[in-house]
Amino acid sequence: MSMLTDPGIRAVVPPWGGETAIDLLPLLDWDRLRDAEPTWLVGFSDMSTIITPLTLLTGMATVHGNNLMDTPYRVPEGLLSWLDIAAAPRGHRYSQTPPNRYRATGWDDYRAHPEVREYTLDTPGRWTRLDGEGDLAVEGRLIGGCIEMLCNLTGTTYLDVPAFAQAESPEGLLVYVEAGGDDAFAICRNLHGMRLAGFFDTANAILVARTSAPGADSLTQHQAVLDALGPLNVPIIADVECGHVPPYLPIVNGARGRVVHTSTRSELIQILD
Repeated sequence: MSMLTDPGIRAVVPPWGGETAIDLLPLLDWDRLRDAEPTWLVGFSDMSTIITPLTLLTGMATVHGNNLMDTPYRVPEGLLSWLDIAAAPRGHRYSQTPPNRYRATGWDDYRAHPEVREYTLDTPGRWTRLDGEGDLAVEGRLIGGCIEMLCNLTGTTYLDVPAFAQAESPEGLLVYVEAGGDDAFAICRNLHGMRLAGFFDTANAILVARTSAPGADSLTQHQAVLDALGPLNVPIIADVECGHVPPYLPIVNGARGRVVHTSTRSELIQILD
């Protein structure tokens, strides 16, 4: 709380997530945060429990992006570091395109090799449209986070996405979600619950992160998404670099966004207004 309200601190970037970050929500002074000079809060996965409510309840932009321990890596062509976003002036237009490669195997041992700076991107991969075919270009204000974290906040005052949309983006939202590690059945159930609670009601399109979370014999992760979110009849783009699989495409909660996806190009444009 003190770091987020100290004007001398410009960014708070945890080294990792926090499995029980939900404990902090009732302890925060939301009125004080709303009145404070904005401080960047950066993270993903468990940090969605904090950063997404922070944007929804205060209007403060937050960054769903790589944690501190992933920050030293060189950023692949087409992507940005959260540092690029935090250092840019207000109103700046950010454009990111996927490198079309990702890490499918292994991980880096920071303790044994603290000098590591290059991602091992060993597998080709592009964004995938799940709901159908055809080119698309969709706009809306960005909001979202980790499915396994946000599903626990549905129905609470900390995740009132429809109210946020009505106040800040009546034209609709670009909603993004990512599965951290739960199997396809758990993700399917959680997404159904989030949909029934209104989390996706104002979505113009949905972005789904690439995941290494397991499927099941009768249900893949992509099928889980379609089963739960297909009834919304909005574009669904999967395998976006906004989850646990490197590399990382930082997304600003609260920014105006435009997503473009064709057979030859994929792009996410963000404007922090």
